Amino acid sequence: MAGVKEVEVVVAHHECATLRVGDVFLKIDADQARTDVEIEAMARAPIPTPEVLWRKPPVLALAALPGTALGRLGEPSTASSAAWAAAGAAARMLHDAPLPPWPGRSLDELASQLDGECQWLVASGILPTDLVTRNRRVAEAVLRPWIPVFTHGDLQVVHMFVDGDEITGVVDWTEAGQGDALYDLAILTLGHEEHLGDVVAGYGTDVDLDVIRAWWSFRSLQAIRWLIEHGFDPFSPGCEVDVLRACSGISD
Repeated sequence: MAGVKEVEVVVAHHECATLRVGDVFLKIDADQARTDVEIEAMARAPIPTPEVLWRKPPVLALAALPGTALGRLGEPSTASSAAWAAAGAAARMLHDAPLPPWPGRSLDELASQLDGECQWLVASGILPTDLVTRNRRVAEAVLRPWIPVFTHGDLQVVHMFVDGDEITGVVDWTEAGQGDALYDLAILTLGHEEHLGDVVAGYGTDVDLDVIRAWWSFRSLQAIRWLIEHGFDPFSPGCEVDVLRACSGISD
């Protein structure tokens, strides 16, 4: 990193921060258990991940991936349909891999999270009651048994890197574990419904689109309090609140 003249703050809040220094990403996390999961998950994943350069708690140094992010929430993606299909194929490869040994969230935990976040959203007045109620009804479709697979757990478009039509790697594995395959597909397409068909085509098997849409509602309801408390704006165009409006059929 000698000679680097600029440090870029990629993301920062009171739990963790990621900096880019030249071709190196420095992840600083107060919870080293998350870093343990990230390193182990990347070692197990059958798809490209960043190279671990060194670890000196609380800092993890990762090599930058070639290419650019598949997209960003709230912005149109400039990636090709083939790149989105390749993202679906990468998700399928991950889901077909052996399960990691640590468990994911249980149905009871998910139900409790949904209940708690919906109560908070209504009590705080952050969102109209009707918007919360409609999306809760949609989101409850995720509360059904599934066969667990190896999931990334936070497969946002910004975490999937592409170069042309090829996937060059996936970052941010702190939420990886056993989970619902459709959750990964939902997070990947959150706010980018126009690319859902490409992702499913690349995934290569039939999926329940209603459950994916239910996960869009669940994820958005669950995320809003965290985003506000950490200085992010879920009301930005195309982001979580707009996703909830689209899922519920409420335009504004």
